[in-house]
Amino acid sequence: QVRLVESGGGLVQAGGSLRLSCAASGSIFRINTMGWHRQAPGKQRELVATITSAGTTNYADSVKGRFTISRDNAKNTVYLQMNSLKPEDTAVYYCLTTVPGAVYWGQGTQVTVSS
Repeated sequence: QVRLVESGGGLVQAGGSLRLSCAASGSIFRINTMGWHRQAPGKQRELVATITSAGTTNYADSVKGRFTISRDNAKNTVYLQMNSLKPEDTAVYYCLTTVPGAVYWGQGTQVTVSS
């Protein structure tokens, strides 16, 4: 079992920045990929960014150049630095992590970008 605790969401004006954090605990020695998805009202959950244990990153086209994912393996924590935020970035952001045979999700943190 892996437990994920997110923090850092909130309300920000368009053009502003936020930094999300997600700390993992439990069977952390099995963790491979960590990342973020988001779900806006009335829409399906979508990939935002992922990072493997080796540091390989993957981003949704909509956030490339604005968001940066990173991880601190010593702290078992993944971060999402979000710059130049847009109203369309408004969503609940969910942290995820993969271990062999399973995917674990955090409880979600709300990000609201006002115009």
